Amino acid sequence: MPDLPTGGADDDAALAEFGYRAGLTRTLGSFHTFAAGISYISILTGTFQLFYFGYASGGPAYWWSWPMVFAGQFMVALCFAELAARHPVAGSIYNWAKRLGNPHIGWLAGWMMLIASIVSIAAVALAYQLTLPRISSAFQFVGDGTGTYDVAANAVLLAAVLILFTTLVNAFGVKLMARINTAGVFLELIATVVLIALLAVHVVRGPQVVTETAGSGAGQPFGYLGAFLIASLASAYVMYGFDTAASLGEESLDPSRNAPRAVLRAIVASFVLGGLVLLLALMSVSSLRGDKLSTEGLQYVVLDVLGPTAGKAMLWCVLIAVTVCALAVHTAAVRLAFAMARDTNLPASARLAKVSPRFGTPVLPTVLVGVLALAVLLVNIRRPQIFTVVTGIGIVMIYLAYLLVTGPMLVARLRGRWQPAEGRFSLGRWGLPVNVLAVLWGAAMTLNLIWPRAAVYNATAPYHWYLRWGAVLFVGGIAAGGFAYYWCVQRHRTGVLAEHAADPPQVSAAPKEATLS
Repeated sequence: MPDLPTGGADDDAALAEFGYRAGLTRTLGSFHTFAAGISYISILTGTFQLFYFGYASGGPAYWWSWPMVFAGQFMVALCFAELAARHPVAGSIYNWAKRLGNPHIGWLAGWMMLIASIVSIAAVALAYQLTLPRISSAFQFVGDGTGTYDVAANAVLLAAVLILFTTLVNAFGVKLMARINTAGVFLELIATVVLIALLAVHVVRGPQVVTETAGSGAGQPFGYLGAFLIASLASAYVMYGFDTAASLGEESLDPSRNAPRAVLRAIVASFVLGGLVLLLALMSVSSLRGDKLSTEGLQYVVLDVLGPTAGKAMLWCVLIAVTVCALAVHTAAVRLAFAMARDTNLPASARLAKVSPRFGTPVLPTVLVGVLALAVLLVNIRRPQIFTVVTGIGIVMIYLAYLLVTGPMLVARLRGRWQPAEGRFSLGRWGLPVNVLAVLWGAAMTLNLIWPRAAVYNATAPYHWYLRWGAVLFVGGIAAGGFAYYWCVQRHRTGVLAEHAADPPQVSAAPKEATLS
């Protein structure tokens, strides 16, 4: 049984450390925060979206990137769990970096995470194209799928519909979002367990399949290691977003106790269930030869192993998982924009930080995030390599944002400035080694992901240097341009908006508790 909420007064009082008063309504219980974290990670969305890329790049042995990424990200998640226990606040990445480092580092972390979240919404929404046409060719609205730009253009159309849906749901309030998200996560978890069981009864080869490289290291500068590092993008794409549980802290009951648990449970559950899905898919597919696995991915495996009827039923569950994943990413992006605007750290902050009295949610950031995610899609509408380019850039920026939290946290530990929350989750004496590993992992994986490989960023024609270096140019431009704007303009305006500032000497103790029915 989860611990009962301790009361909204203590939760709201914790915001005074940041100078805020409670402006969002607390309605989310422990399962809702867990659902937010695991729906952002989304086992079925991530594994089904990039399995084809991982297999094509590294063969069956790419599976080992799954436990590798989990080990690194679990170190990050442990750091975040400690932070969530101490500071369960909206816009977690932004506020944590600001608290641990300084306002400049906080702004850069928030800016990178905000842009990354917008790009990630577009990346997740693109997963509709990888699944819907497999269910029925009627969902291929643009051409017949054989034209040069048919798939990319249709992907943008389907993704736009999903982004419109997530925008409307988030605009109508956190209660509606939580109900849809929780129902979707519950169904996704059941579907994942069922899929694991069905694949297990159809295995045709042993687990030693994960030792086969299928010759994928040929032609790579570092042999199979080079291929493996490219393939690891497929696993890196799945295991992030666990901080969302903490980002909803101002709308949760007893967040300092529930958020750390949600962060860790989300990543562990995703690792176990996702790892089994990938392993059993390799063990049960009828043949490892041919190009189906490297072009159609897990969608092909499901139809091949389960047949058209059960296979398509499972693909509908994947569609639901993609939907709630996009919804969770959109929700997290809105909370981040709200948190930065509350500190007057975005243009038009007063409007962006306004909470609708009717829906209890920041409506303008919700709409703006949706519009910008659509713009990301439209810019890439005629690019066949849209899937890996958009997802690759999104992952790089999120890993950088995470590094801007774990790095300052390590400095704070070394200087003796970090104190975990008393009586809440704490790493104790393991804090320093875990934090060191989290920083080393984040730096190494960021470098691996942003490296200008043609196989990731310019795998198909047209071949131009600026496409291959697209991630470096985009991420560098966003970071440099954004920080230049902040330094020259926005930092001179920074300060908590009056309507969100805590009442001295303490915030109001009036609780705002109402559990979802």
